[in-house]
Amino acid sequence: MSVGLWQIGRVMIAVVALVLVALATAAPSPAVASPERNFAAGLSASERRTFETYMSARRFYNLTLDEFWDEVSEKRAARRKKRAADQAITAKDYAKGFPPDYTGPKLSADLAKRWAKFQEAQAEKKPPREPLPGVDDFLAHAREQFGFVPERIAEREFKRRYAREALRVGLTKEQVVRVYALETSGLGTADMVAGIHPITKKGTPISTAIGYAQLLSANSTSELVKHGPGFIARLKDMAARARTEDARKKYQRKAQILTRMLAVSKSVPNEWSRHQALGRTAKGYGIHAINIDGDIGPWLQVLKLLGLKELADKRGKTRLSGAEIELMNLAGPATGLEMMTPAGRAATTPNFFERGAYGRNTIVRGKTGAELLKALDERMDTNVKNDGAVLFAQVFDEVAAEMARD
Repeated sequence: MSVGLWQIGRVMIAVVALVLVALATAAPSPAVASPERNFAAGLSASERRTFETYMSARRFYNLTLDEFWDEVSEKRAARRKKRAADQAITAKDYAKGFPPDYTGPKLSADLAKRWAKFQEAQAEKKPPREPLPGVDDFLAHAREQFGFVPERIAEREFKRRYAREALRVGLTKEQVVRVYALETSGLGTADMVAGIHPITKKGTPISTAIGYAQLLSANSTSELVKHGPGFIARLKDMAARARTEDARKKYQRKAQILTRMLAVSKSVPNEWSRHQALGRTAKGYGIHAINIDGDIGPWLQVLKLLGLKELADKRGKTRLSGAEIELMNLAGPATGLEMMTPAGRAATTPNFFERGAYGRNTIVRGKTGAELLKALDERMDTNVKNDGAVLFAQVFDEVAAEMARD
């Protein structure tokens, strides 16, 4: 792409701002879009000119942002075609730099405060967003939709089962504990929901992410489609080997419920967007509660991580660090692997994230692929010292010793 607006935006904003000041001084105040018009109506003539000049510069700046993100989208689409054709991706296939900063005229502190207050008042008039569900909601939907009450077990035992499953399929302590340390700050519990502090239980959900690996409700549906038959067969085998009648009935009932959940999961096309849509329904939330169950939850979350490892193995990346697994978890499996290539490591992070996700995620912004991987490692280095991560590492060592003796 030739030089775009975003690349010359810093200079152009300043030039346009000067022109706008002259026009605002010489001509009647131009009409501006609501709610800007409503705010400007209450200003003095001088303040109105200042405000209108500022808003005009901001609108031009927004155009430079759109231009930048349009190029990012075009480059990403071109890379998909090259990957499909098995063609090499080089530095030329990535947009350069980062979203431009605003460098135009600013409002005075008082006017900026009044404008912010006005915007807040306007926002309050909008219908409040429906709150995201939490653990109680998942449990309620599981009971109502499937008659399912997850078996809650002690935190240490959940970690033991998780560690055993991980080691059994070839994941390492370093991989699992470091992912846990980043996803949960090294404090997370089996029923931790994103946005809720795992110890104080304060906060509000910011997504449906739950558990040690912070699976979304759509992840639960996707993993159930992939591995549900194996889960069901395993529960039936556990029932056949149960030593008590109560245990046998418990495993049989879980197998029956999981069979119904699997049927619901397969009732939609096996596509991520459809799993997302199902994950936002009462049935999807009920399915998501399997993460909390002491028998099913550890299997489910371990297999999600294993899927990332297996994809990397197929692409020739056979030795993944915890940070590299987390990069695949954060950016998406294929995108994470792309970021580990020489060209991807040198490219800037806007190339790998949607515009909204880039803006929301502080650890992602303003970095190259290599710098993001380093930042993930550094945060893991800090969080593995927290109590939950220390306990998880101890449990891994205990389980590894037991498995070596078996």
